[in-house]
Amino acid sequence: MGLQRLGAWGWVARSLLVVVLGGGISASATAAEEKPQPAKAATDESTMSAPVVIDGATLFKVRGIQAFPADRRALQIQQRIEAAANTPSLPADALTVTETADGSRIAAGDRVILTVLDLDAELGQAERKLLARVYAKRISEAIVAYRHDRSKAYLLRSAGAVLAASVGLALFLWAGARAVRRIDEEMDKRVKHGLSGLETRSKQLVSASQMWGAFLGVRRFVWTMAAVVGVVFYLDYVLHLFPWTRQFAMQMWSLLVDPLRSMGQSFLVTIPDLAFLVILFVVTRYVLKTINLFFTALADGHVRMANFEPDWAMPTYRLIRILVVAFAIVVAYPYIPGSDSDAFKGVSLFLGVIFSLGSSSVIGNVIAGYTMIYRRAFRVGDRVKIDEHVGDVTAARLLVTHIRTPKNEEIIIPNTIILSNSVVNYSTLAREGKLILHASVGIGYETPWRQVEAMLTQAADRTPGLLKRPPPFVLAKSLGDFCVVYEINAHTDAPEAMARLYTLLHQNILDVFNEYGVQIMTPAYEGDPAEPKVVPKEAWYASPAKLPVAEPGRGPADG
Repeated sequence: MGLQRLGAWGWVARSLLVVVLGGGISASATAAEEKPQPAKAATDESTMSAPVVIDGATLFKVRGIQAFPADRRALQIQQRIEAAANTPSLPADALTVTETADGSRIAAGDRVILTVLDLDAELGQAERKLLARVYAKRISEAIVAYRHDRSKAYLLRSAGAVLAASVGLALFLWAGARAVRRIDEEMDKRVKHGLSGLETRSKQLVSASQMWGAFLGVRRFVWTMAAVVGVVFYLDYVLHLFPWTRQFAMQMWSLLVDPLRSMGQSFLVTIPDLAFLVILFVVTRYVLKTINLFFTALADGHVRMANFEPDWAMPTYRLIRILVVAFAIVVAYPYIPGSDSDAFKGVSLFLGVIFSLGSSSVIGNVIAGYTMIYRRAFRVGDRVKIDEHVGDVTAARLLVTHIRTPKNEEIIIPNTIILSNSVVNYSTLAREGKLILHASVGIGYETPWRQVEAMLTQAADRTPGLLKRPPPFVLAKSLGDFCVVYEINAHTDAPEAMARLYTLLHQNILDVFNEYGVQIMTPAYEGDPAEPKVVPKEAWYASPAKLPVAEPGRGPADG
């Protein structure tokens, strides 16, 4: 029986069956492949056999040996069959089967086409003589089909079919393009106007332009897929008409359908793993939500723990969140599709190496950030001095800390630098009014120290922003070569106004000393004066100093 030729309707029906039943055929083939087979048979099938193909149709398979591989033997048989088919004087039904000592020899006239061996009988799972007659019949049918497909009448009919199919494809694309333009016009008239009203009613929550773009995207996708399907069916039909392109037509369907079939099969196989991953994701999400609620309550003060500061709540939550997510990833890793493949392992190793090489400083900053949080070095809003930078902390992140200076300069300092340097926090004790601002002046020995202390205290009392309680106090810092260095100390609870307070204090010191005629700057030493530069006892309490009733440690005051 010759190979049957498919007409246009038969071709369409076959193509639809390929698309619809591809999954079922694939499932059957997969089930058959999964049946346990002997190891030797599997090895022979894959490495010691090859198909004999004529015009894309497989006639049968033949065996080979190491000295004469199966693919080489199949190619020679194919060339002999084509040579016989290209000989018009050789009848297609003139094939003979002759038994020899080597096997069953199939010949076309005096041309030997194939010798069926016992190995071939094993592969075909049939008796050798019967298999040889079947092979001869298949070769005869192939020769008939080969000559038919290259006849002038068939080629002319095929050319006419190609022309008709091309016209049909052009009409389909033209009609589709017109339909798409018509749909666009209708959508522009009705849908686009409605979307504008929807955007207004939703108070800009819904973007009309984005929704319109989504509609156009769906329309373009549908039309593009329809055009692609039409072109693919056209190519399949046209390429099947000619024997020289039939092989490619068969491979084209494999190129299109096999990837989809493989993806579908892979998806079905991984459904249990995907279900586990989804459940793990949901459980992990709700565990994190529960932990977040607890630490949020700690941060707000609704829940209290002994020796646990509210400021530690959210940083601790972030640490626990990292641990929970890391644990979930470890549990999920074996269930990730493809995690057991060498490619996945290679990519994971590559990413791990890059992360370990490039994240050492990042991890150091993160550890430093958490260390500072639990050390309570500062809070957001505190006035601090880090290295030579003074300013207010505006943000304390895991990697860096942001400081705004009194000049409105933003300084970003890595946490590792902060951890390795001393931090001066002006705000910690200022909240209790214990921050002390101080200023030093050098006064000559001829000025009574009691007068100097009184003037410095008066300057501090005049400065708004400095606390009256505790009262300001004066320290005699040193007895220098030319002057005595005094230091006025006053408390404040406004560290953010330190620059302004220092300015006011310095101004008031200058004013007070000018009012009482006491110079602050002492001239450099040039020689011994005619009289000692001492303060007489009667001048110890020069105005504005007041004579106390008794001074601690000195007994009653002298009159």
